[in-house]
Amino acid sequence: MKKTHKIFICTALTSVLIFFLSACVSGEISQEDTSLWKVSSSTFSHDPSIIYADGYYHQFYTANGIGHSYSLDGKNWSGARSVFTMAPRWWKTYVPSKTDFNTWAPDVVKYNDKYYVFYSVSTFGSNTSCIGLASTTDLMSNVWEDLGVVMASSTSDTYNCIDPSFIEDSGKTYMAFGSWWKGLYIIELDSTTLKVKDNSKPVLLASREASSNAIEGVTIFKENNYYYLLASYDLCCRGTQSTYSTRYGRSENLFGPYIDENGKEMIKGGGTILLSSKGTRIGPGGEDVFKTENGSWALCAHYYDALQNGRATLLIKDLNFTEDFWLY
Repeated sequence: MKKTHKIFICTALTSVLIFFLSACVSGEISQEDTSLWKVSSSTFSHDPSIIYADGYYHQFYTANGIGHSYSLDGKNWSGARSVFTMAPRWWKTYVPSKTDFNTWAPDVVKYNDKYYVFYSVSTFGSNTSCIGLASTTDLMSNVWEDLGVVMASSTSDTYNCIDPSFIEDSGKTYMAFGSWWKGLYIIELDSTTLKVKDNSKPVLLASREASSNAIEGVTIFKENNYYYLLASYDLCCRGTQSTYSTRYGRSENLFGPYIDENGKEMIKGGGTILLSSKGTRIGPGGEDVFKTENGSWALCAHYYDALQNGRATLLIKDLNFTEDFWLY
């Protein structure tokens, strides 16, 4: 081999090594990247919620009548369909100005041998909203029972009844919810009907302490003796101009206070960044967490794909814990 060829090869290898090291330093190659699931096929999603049940992953998302798709491995998605084929008449009772069929931010859970989907009915910029409930005994059947309204809000309230997140704790059932206005709340549900329990009052959990209070999309789960509250900060639904990020805090008590890694309470504007815009993945948010087939935690969210004109796209990643139980 000629000397010039050796020099060329060495130079090329050096360049590759420098690029790799630079990428690691800049964060382009990171734990987040290696933990991402490679989703394919039916990848449209907005405000996803996922559950693993009966050998399939089922995803529910914002769409006309609530979108529903499924996957054997959580990566190759198919079967896009709807929970509702027409809007239940009672929606108009709580949201008279609702003229479309777009149904927001569902949360799918299993409780007492049934599957439930909590979901939002609203219009942009208004807190005249409600959270509804539907149930089935078989997710794949796509046969749902309409269970009516769980909770509603109006212009006289300090909260917005959208973006529900169900949690069962110590034999009691709760729903976290909220978007903008004063922030994110939690309220106790009747453990039989999963409607708001009589005389139960909402408790504030997180707030931006800003005039806009751009916070929504709450989800809460428990692990390592901590409750983790995740939320979407800033603006969604603007394609590649969206500024969403997913942030979180933790608490030893379901009702808080939730503290971020810097020791700031989420009720005072705190929140550690878990997901933010990166490369062509713009504005990740509308998040939920779920247990995988092997029992580990994963996070799902949507982002706006700059390579597809800002199309809302499904993101799934393994949810990991540091030695002192922070998330990454």
